[in-house]
Amino acid sequence: MDIIESMLSRHPRGNDLEVTNALRETMQEIALAGLQRAGFFEKAAFYGGTCLRIFHGLPRYSEDLDFSLLKANKLFSFEPYFQKLKQEFQSLGFEVEITEKQKTSVTDIASAFLKKTSSRYDLKINGQKVLKIKFEVDTDPPIGFSVEQKLLLQPYPFYVKCFSLPDLFAGKAHALLFRQWQNRIKGRDWYDFEWYVRKGVSLNRHHLAIRAQQSGHWNSEVMSKQDLAKLFADRIQVIDPKLARDDVMRFIKNPKDLDIWSQSYFQDLANAMVENSVG
Repeated sequence: MDIIESMLSRHPRGNDLEVTNALRETMQEIALAGLQRAGFFEKAAFYGGTCLRIFHGLPRYSEDLDFSLLKANKLFSFEPYFQKLKQEFQSLGFEVEITEKQKTSVTDIASAFLKKTSSRYDLKINGQKVLKIKFEVDTDPPIGFSVEQKLLLQPYPFYVKCFSLPDLFAGKAHALLFRQWQNRIKGRDWYDFEWYVRKGVSLNRHHLAIRAQQSGHWNSEVMSKQDLAKLFADRIQVIDPKLARDDVMRFIKNPKDLDIWSQSYFQDLANAMVENSVG
């Protein structure tokens, strides 16, 4: 069995959507391998939903690769890593194109939560099926996060520098509380929120406060449990659980797991999160 087939064999592939999700995750892991070989993780750390999926077993697929520099560098360029990334895919029989994505206007839903100092890239992979993976690199990260080395065994064994779980949770809470939905709710965020609470992960309130302060949504580096509870209670009051379910359906195996979703259910989860938070 070759490397690609071995990697794909870990995923269900009973229909076109499952095939696409399995192939995308395999390509994401190859991209991480290329970035590690290029020395990218000496300067940056991996975070977000795909990090949760690959390294912590989050039971939903995720589309994007999100990274944060370890120290602010607004002049950072991803281009020096392009060649190593391309070589990693070429060694496994894939041709790729990497392009920097121009920021759209602030009214665009896709860019409504994109920091002005973030850089975004599209990785187009040409094989039997053409796939596109989005990269985002935060070049002006908030301080106060911790990292850990996580092992990935395929396409070969290597370590990736990742945000710790309490800080990953803080980043997710920041998105939940302050993302500009406009006419769309990102149910994937609420799915991840549920996962964190069920796993008993302690949210780092200090890191959340720093993130919210940097984005202009909070005026202090301190956030009490009472503050956190109020922010979530206000947010939960305006969400539509049905729209949230509709968003996440295609990324999970058992949609019936979402039947319990309601404002009261999210509030109960929030109460448990607040009680278990630290910072």
